[in-house]
Amino acid sequence: MRNGLRALGRQLRSNARKQVPWSSVHRFPRATQALPYRSYASVSAAELQFGQPLHETHPHLLKPGELTPGISALEYAQRRSNLASKLPKNGVAILAASDLKYRSGPVFYEFHQDSDFFYLTGFNEPEAVAIIGKSAGEGDHFFHLFVRAKDPKVEQWEGSRSGTQAALDVFNADESGDIKNIENSLSRIIGDAAEVFTDASPSATATSPFSRLFSNRTPSKSNALSKILEPVTVKPLRSILNDLRNIKSDAEIANMRKAGQASGRAFTEAMRQAWTTEKDLNAFLEYTFKRNGCDASAYVPVVAGGKNASQIHYVRNDDVLLENDLVLADAGGEYGNYITDITRTWPISGHFTPPQKDLYNAILTTQRKCISLCRASASNSLDRIHQIAEETLKDSLNGLGFDMSGNALETIFPHHLGHYIGLDVHDTPGQSRQAPLRAGQCVTVEPGVYIPDTDRWPAAFRGMGIRIEDSICVQEDHPLVLTTEAVKEVEDIEALRGS
Repeated sequence: MRNGLRALGRQLRSNARKQVPWSSVHRFPRATQALPYRSYASVSAAELQFGQPLHETHPHLLKPGELTPGISALEYAQRRSNLASKLPKNGVAILAASDLKYRSGPVFYEFHQDSDFFYLTGFNEPEAVAIIGKSAGEGDHFFHLFVRAKDPKVEQWEGSRSGTQAALDVFNADESGDIKNIENSLSRIIGDAAEVFTDASPSATATSPFSRLFSNRTPSKSNALSKILEPVTVKPLRSILNDLRNIKSDAEIANMRKAGQASGRAFTEAMRQAWTTEKDLNAFLEYTFKRNGCDASAYVPVVAGGKNASQIHYVRNDDVLLENDLVLADAGGEYGNYITDITRTWPISGHFTPPQKDLYNAILTTQRKCISLCRASASNSLDRIHQIAEETLKDSLNGLGFDMSGNALETIFPHHLGHYIGLDVHDTPGQSRQAPLRAGQCVTVEPGVYIPDTDRWPAAFRGMGIRIEDSICVQEDHPLVLTTEAVKEVEDIEALRGS
């Protein structure tokens, strides 16, 4: 069967209507009317080229109805509806995609989409702007998506773009346009707005029409975006989106479980083998994340042997691994842009020495206790669980002969027990860790101790760095460990290498 781009868009929208009445996906009144048919050359949907995988072009990666892996077009529409419901009447939210970053000259870094923009659109290309507005009518909203236009000459070098027509037919925007003309479009849309919510800032240096208006730099009062926004009240969008993103849907949790399962299995496979350099272990983990089904690494891994583990964000990963030392690996993959975060520490020889085992079990006992508290019914906050971790660790370390007076604990356990996770490793930035955990939140639990090689500490433990971290989904009455495939019991770790 031969379909054009318009037919593909109709199919996606038809799938969404079958799952929920279309009237429940609120739009501006004009957007509820059927769009006129557009004339396109009749080509197979699989032959169409987009700037990201779709089911029609990559059925091995996406299921029918999914706009991005694991997340349906309907869920993205519901997210926009949820955002609009939190805006005042005639309020407008403006979100900018990430821009492409360059290492030098024409050599660019791997592109990673802005997480807020991705959460609401599923659009995974640079130089794009989403505008979501709430009309004066009850429950109505609109969605405009401005993107790079199709350009065969540029696409021959840079790869396919989705283009403005796909913004309408695939990504379900009510209106689209070329990002080069965004300034005029913004002026028109904002002219009718009562309030504007945005975290986008103009760029101090202009390399394109997009970057002249949007970047993460401090805005200048003289630039075009500031002038466009002058007539209206501008408020930050961050807190509204944090509240939406902080509670994960079933589909989001499933993506994080896939990432956790694939990454956890990679850790266990790594523990089965003998390693002589940090670099080799690092390469194995990153390769195995992808081989097991992840799209990429979620962050730059820490692979720290011996005393290197005392540097919490050690990422050089270029040292040798010595037989009698421990190695600490903090790494994880991502799936559909959703991340997992795992840390494991194990003996390079395959077997713990008695002091290593004692210190390791002190941290493991603390982690088990803290994970058990990650349930909504317990009404604990991350800060409260951190306090419990400190108390438990202090008691355990006293029992191992540590002098835990004064600033001892903050010296060897200098970081927080955990943080929120999701589309970002440190998700929903600025979200309080003082509020009680709620079902659907995802967090890390990662107690660790890092013993300086000084006379203040018991000689048997000096120079050790041990951290154990899992990704957890908070549920009502029990935690869901998303990374359980990464073994962590002493007996299990030692059994992987045999006697």
